Amino acid sequence: MKALLSVTDKRGIEEFAKGLEALGYEILSTGGTLAKIKEAGVSVKGIEEYTGFPEMLEGRVKTLHPKVHGGILYKRDVSSHVETVKEHGIEAIDLVCVNLYDFEGVLKQKAPREAMIENIDIGGPTLIRSSAKNYKNVLIVTDPEDYEEILTKLQKGEVEEEYRMELAMKAFSNTAYYDAMISRYFQEETGKKSKYFTIGMKEEGKLRYGENPKQEAAHYTDPYVDSYLSDFEILQGKELSFNNLNDLNTAAALCGELHKQGGVYAVGLKHATPCGVAKGESVYDAYEKCFHADDVSIFGGIVAINGTINEKTAAKMNEIFLEVIAAKDFSEEALKEFSKKKNTRILKIDFDKMPVDMDIKYLNGEVLVQQADLEEDDKWEVVTKKSPDIEESLDLQFAMKVCKYVKSNAIVIVKDGVTLGIGGGQTSRIWALESIFNNHPDVDFTGSALASDAFFPFDDCVREASKHGVSAIIQPGGSIKDQDSVKACDEKGISMVLTGSRHFKH
Repeated sequence: MKALLSVTDKRGIEEFAKGLEALGYEILSTGGTLAKIKEAGVSVKGIEEYTGFPEMLEGRVKTLHPKVHGGILYKRDVSSHVETVKEHGIEAIDLVCVNLYDFEGVLKQKAPREAMIENIDIGGPTLIRSSAKNYKNVLIVTDPEDYEEILTKLQKGEVEEEYRMELAMKAFSNTAYYDAMISRYFQEETGKKSKYFTIGMKEEGKLRYGENPKQEAAHYTDPYVDSYLSDFEILQGKELSFNNLNDLNTAAALCGELHKQGGVYAVGLKHATPCGVAKGESVYDAYEKCFHADDVSIFGGIVAINGTINEKTAAKMNEIFLEVIAAKDFSEEALKEFSKKKNTRILKIDFDKMPVDMDIKYLNGEVLVQQADLEEDDKWEVVTKKSPDIEESLDLQFAMKVCKYVKSNAIVIVKDGVTLGIGGGQTSRIWALESIFNNHPDVDFTGSALASDAFFPFDDCVREASKHGVSAIIQPGGSIKDQDSVKACDEKGISMVLTGSRHFKH
């Protein structure tokens, strides 16, 4: 029996090779793998010695040889195959252990193009695919986590065909993931998109359940993305759930977008929808304003803050139940305070990172892919007699940024850098607005700024807003009845800005 071992990830390879040798396998190997297992005292033959052909072209050609692939691919139960390999002096290779050049690692390092190209493995994927295709006769091993189980099964003589096929499944999944990364790299480098949309994802772990306990779920990451959620650090708390991660995505994205304007911001979020957002003079001030913006909805929600949380802020946050608290950093005293509520998830996030410029929706076998809604609304047109003053302009800008993260139909009202009310997910725009006033009957909206994610089809929102003292409105415009809303604003002394840019979020 022969086993070919050639790995980039060398975790556990010495013990695996020793185990195979003890089972009577003749070990073949290449390069660094050969040196490592030889150092461990395993008897091993170099692939050049085995094939009688030297490694060449700076290592690009090592295992691409008929004596290797013939020994892997021939069907042991087909007489013509057996006669062919015998005629050419080819011997069976019964186990292949391979993992690939670290393309993912150099991708994360943002290596220059030449280094990226040299880390595209050719021989490795070929060995894996050959072995996996002939899984009935060849054990294909691609994951060091499987070494112990494979040795146990070999020792007991219990390597069933179903298990062989499971290893083949892992192998093909491995090469598919690898090729997806390479495809993405070439698309980014050329600035062109292929008609084949390939995106490889790696499982980070199983989740306890999905949105509801009856739904299975897992967490996958995209190796090509380096954004807010790529490498956040969990400092405390229970395992993150499906809903936690989904909510965190929106909270981090909104907080990150506001962070780029400068200043300290706190984002309170529930069910992937902002419930309170505020700019503050300090972290404590921002959180307190965010909390009081909606002290009902924030309970059991998520808070993201683009600053360092101190002990005073932590103590204030501990007054209620919060599922997740994400911040740029935490003082030692704050972490000690949070330790009083050990189940609260405490996360450290880098808000200086850039958001992902891609949005994907999976629809029962159909996939929609679009650019993320990241462009600034910089084409303001004042269409009313009254223009917004400086404070109103800042609040309008703030309100529209929040509005982008609220489910349509979305209305956001802001004053002095704090949300006074957020209405979203309604099938009518006027209902979204009315929900704000109905849910916040004690709030003084005088002098506030209102943002709408899409145009007003009628002037009803303007007239309703005017009853509560709203003084400035920002919206995309584009309705055939825009002038009705403009006229209503002029009648009520409200300024209106049109951006020409809609922000639907479905």
